[in-house]
Amino acid sequence: MICTLTARRLKPGAYDDFRAAWGRGHDERPDLAERWNPVYLTRDVSDENVVLAFGMFNGSLEELRAVQEEYGYGERRSEVDGFVEEILLDGAYEVIEQPSS
Repeated sequence: MICTLTARRLKPGAYDDFRAAWGRGHDERPDLAERWNPVYLTRDVSDENVVLAFGMFNGSLEELRAVQEEYGYGERRSEVDGFVEEILLDGAYEVIEQPSS
């Protein structure tokens, strides 16, 4: 399992436009978007312009890269970049421990 995580500082007042652009791909390819479960989009409680998006990808790093390519990740990313002032953190992280049920 891979956790994908991106923290962004948005341009002031850009959240609604960012959110519309960020979610567009999920509707177009739900079969691919479902590979990330769950997915969260969060907002900093003390700075509304800082958003954190993360999700748990059910698969290997190789599968993640293949799905990102099929999903058009680079293109999706460029759609939201116009609303972003700064990327604070961006990466894929292998889950090495999780709580037992």
